[in-house]
Amino acid sequence: QETGNQEVRFMQLDLASLRSVRAFASTFLLQEPHLHLLINNAGVSAGGTTEDGFSLPFQVNHLGHFLLTQLLLERLQSCGPSRVVIVASSAHCAGRLRLDTLGHPPPGPFSTFQDYCDSKLANMLHARELATRLQGTQVTCYAVHPGFVNTELFRHAPLWLKPLLLPLAWLFFCDAAEGAQTSLHCATHEDLERFSGRYFSDCRLQEPWPLARDDRLARALWEASERLVGL
Repeated sequence: QETGNQEVRFMQLDLASLRSVRAFASTFLLQEPHLHLLINNAGVSAGGTTEDGFSLPFQVNHLGHFLLTQLLLERLQSCGPSRVVIVASSAHCAGRLRLDTLGHPPPGPFSTFQDYCDSKLANMLHARELATRLQGTQVTCYAVHPGFVNTELFRHAPLWLKPLLLPLAWLFFCDAAEGAQTSLHCATHEDLERFSGRYFSDCRLQEPWPLARDDRLARALWEASERLVGL
């Protein structure tokens, strides 16, 4: 109603449930013959465990998006040129992926924050490996840092931390429309195909931290993610 666009459709999808991801993908593929753009934008920073037994932030931020992308990939390829935009974060610089305990919260007093950073590193590596596997096709992908955006991402933060976070968010964070600009840039800007798999921030190409450029880690994460989501 706000956009005046009668073609906007809502379809329910819960990334904290692999069952929901599969149901969504099945329904979408039955109802929609075309798919040219997939923006994996959902994110959460909260403790907890999903119905699939994984930590909430790692499943919502990475595993759910990974499965969704794989289930829709054939349609993206058949409708090429197509693009996948994966919303990561500069927080990937603090990520540390432990493949033997992937999907489980890391130990320590800052477990939830570390889990979030780990999931953002996974987003970066997902884009890198996806680009490698899509070479020679008409599907390209990009990882983006949207900036520090005043959304409800940290609504589950501990009560003692909120008095610090909320003033910072209002004073220094950008609003949602500003935070969407880099994702929209990677979704719509012409002549980005040669940068498939790369990382963008402030609508410009950026160099990620070294772990996010580790091709062996990217391949290992892909294979582990396939096992975890049952592909």
